Amino acid sequence: MTLDARQSQHAPSGHDPELRAAARHLGRRRFLTVTGAAAALAFAVNLPTAGVAGAAELDAARITDDPFTLGVASGDPLPGSVLLWTRLAPAPFQPDGGLPAERVTVHWELARDENFRRPVRRGIATAHPEFHHTVHVEVNHLGTDQVLFYRFRVGKWISETGRTRTAPAPAAHGSGLKLAAVSCQAYHDGYFTPYGHLAADDVDVVLHLGDYLYEYAVNSVGGSRNYTDRTLPALFNRETVTLEDYRLRYALYKSDPDLRAAHAAHPFVVTWDDHETENNYADDTPENSVPPEEFLLRRASAYRAYWEHQPLRRPQLPEGPDMQLYRRLHWGRLAQFDVLDTRQYRSNQAQGDGAKVPGPEVDDPARTMTGATQERWLLDGWQRSRAVWNVVPQQVVFSQRKFDLTEPSRVSMDAWDGYRASRRRVLDGAEAAGVENLMVLTGDVHVGYAFDIKDDFDDPDSRVRGTEIVATSIASGRDGADRPANWNTYMTANPHLKFYNGRRGYVTVALDEQRARADFKTVPYVTTPGAPVTTAASFVMEAGEPGLRPV
Repeated sequence: MTLDARQSQHAPSGHDPELRAAARHLGRRRFLTVTGAAAALAFAVNLPTAGVAGAAELDAARITDDPFTLGVASGDPLPGSVLLWTRLAPAPFQPDGGLPAERVTVHWELARDENFRRPVRRGIATAHPEFHHTVHVEVNHLGTDQVLFYRFRVGKWISETGRTRTAPAPAAHGSGLKLAAVSCQAYHDGYFTPYGHLAADDVDVVLHLGDYLYEYAVNSVGGSRNYTDRTLPALFNRETVTLEDYRLRYALYKSDPDLRAAHAAHPFVVTWDDHETENNYADDTPENSVPPEEFLLRRASAYRAYWEHQPLRRPQLPEGPDMQLYRRLHWGRLAQFDVLDTRQYRSNQAQGDGAKVPGPEVDDPARTMTGATQERWLLDGWQRSRAVWNVVPQQVVFSQRKFDLTEPSRVSMDAWDGYRASRRRVLDGAEAAGVENLMVLTGDVHVGYAFDIKDDFDDPDSRVRGTEIVATSIASGRDGADRPANWNTYMTANPHLKFYNGRRGYVTVALDEQRARADFKTVPYVTTPGAPVTTAASFVMEAGEPGLRPV
């Protein structure tokens, strides 16, 4: 989603002319299908084609500055397993992170208490220069439904302590769950104040629904943050295109203390939207008029940096411009999470993208939001689900959202409104599987919404099929307003829309076997630090009785 016109200009390609020429020679689809494509893309992002253990080992005593400047994180909790993450970067705003191209031995600890007096497991991992000295540690054979604490050590340096947890056993009943949903954190639009409040909130897991970073330039004062106590390096004041660009941008974002605090406090389950690569791209079609095969070089770089800097497991490791991010997690018998990727496999936006009155193209059954393979995976997973709540964390607005009071109304070609046949197949698949308690979690639009998902959005008497909770942005859109200028129009044009708020913040959802409660948390400003948090609205959904009820 474009923030505003001042940021819409595409930066010139940062790839070497030789690489761009090679990309054109290989051609668009050969990047995805030809064996040599993997080697070409590995070269394009400066990665070896065979092994990552060839680098010499660095003596940790030579690291004279704190290497844990970007904090710690954990992700994707499983019943007997946690995933721990950190990155070594004594100088995070330098392209090399302040370390030579040598591997580093990292010690990790896991304990039942934050003082590490009741240890559970410990071990070592290697931070490879080819992975930008990031570390992904999968610790298995743990107990279920446990809160655990972790930290890392390199030489004399010890990281901050992180808090994580394992999921309940697959057949467990009765265990409640409180999740938080977040999205859209444009560094240059404001401080990450909502994350500071989320770090102190009592939640079990955080679902990040996309736009973890933005590709747009960040000037020396941090845009709307308007720093007076620091000057950001000029290397951030350009659009991200190359692997080095994306890596540096993650370093900038992860240097934010509120984001670091939230990662340390809670495990994250992440999925991307567009800005982690480029605004409004669709599959291998870029936003602007660069050759698709050249765009795949950029996509490979963006995907590689995303995996390096997120608490993701080995199956999500990208291969060139491809990365399987959709995956399924469970919270006992209470909830099944089908995490979607609505960006990598979608058909190009209909009618040239933007806000349009829908034409026949949006109902073309050949067009897809998820791709055929992911769609089949989702529907098959619902057929096998035994969960009370089937939760779908994904990116763009699922419910119909009319922009006008006149008919026919414009809708977003980038959201599911532009892929109506795809949405129909998903709703029909949920019906066929007997899914009673469907909850879609969404980001992207920088506002908070609460929708009843209708079987027929144009019929007010149509039955309710589920709930969509849209998390507002962390910072994107700057301070916002409780009631944006189009509030009356949207609330009138969309009777299934039960809540609309334009402030920054996050949403929590507490689930048990009887009901779900959503609380929309907002802050009054992000362009200056220190804003308080309030609950703008709360809704309850009863199990077996779809529909939102205000609290």
